[in-house]
Amino acid sequence: MKRIEAIVELYRTAATSLPKDIESALRSALKRETIPRSRQALTIILENTRLAQERKQPLCQDTGVPVFFVQIPFGKSQRELMSEIVKATRVATRTIPLRPNAVDVISERNSGNNTGIGIPVVYFQETKDRKLIIDLMLKGAGSENIGQLYKLPDEALNAERDLTGVRKCVLDAVYKAQGRGCPPYIIGVGVGATKDQVTKLAKEQLLRKINRPSKRNILERFERKALSEINRLGIGPLGFGGKTTAIGVKIGVNYRHPASYFVDVSISCWADRRARLLWSESSCRIIN
Repeated sequence: MKRIEAIVELYRTAATSLPKDIESALRSALKRETIPRSRQALTIILENTRLAQERKQPLCQDTGVPVFFVQIPFGKSQRELMSEIVKATRVATRTIPLRPNAVDVISERNSGNNTGIGIPVVYFQETKDRKLIIDLMLKGAGSENIGQLYKLPDEALNAERDLTGVRKCVLDAVYKAQGRGCPPYIIGVGVGATKDQVTKLAKEQLLRKINRPSKRNILERFERKALSEINRLGIGPLGFGGKTTAIGVKIGVNYRHPASYFVDVSISCWADRRARLLWSESSCRIIN
């Protein structure tokens, strides 16, 4: 299989099949839920997931903005790989199909193929590993619109520059979102020195599996406590009320400047569409 073809299949996997850890979390949420409308919402979500995978059709009418996190072996051409990603995006848009979502800000014209200036979004990182690793996230606009960026301290939230303050930011973001981003949510949190740094970091957390907590004990406790507090808000599936407003909270932290403390809260809808391509000269594997 050629690499462009492999990237097209990466798109197909992300667009049409929900990762097993998320599906499992949704099934667990259904068992806990008692409100009839919320149970019905979760039942429909799970049936939608089954049909999408069975028919190889997109999970949602909004197939999102493609966001790539690429770990590329040292010495390999980023320009060449970027060209392949763009070509694969055009093919995937036509053949899966994906909804064309790339609109020129000036002319308001849709490119028709999900490519344009800055689209797809691609982050490169060189690695000593010989294997190319491509993570793809299809980020829906509804959940992207409800994300929030904070600068601590925040007097309105009574949030100081510590993890308690960060947790207050997370709760504030979810409370403001209510049901507008299609919960149950997955929450990615980034903390660090600059606004652009924490925005990328928060999105990276959405690639982590629901059942994979932080390796640092203090952050693992943060994730558990924040998830518990979010679910006590009672927003529930699709905003109908209930026990499950979110199924996961994941946090990543960087060093910060003494004078700054930025927090980004990136929110995914229940359809946290992600998949990984592992590529080498001798093998190709796609997992999600």
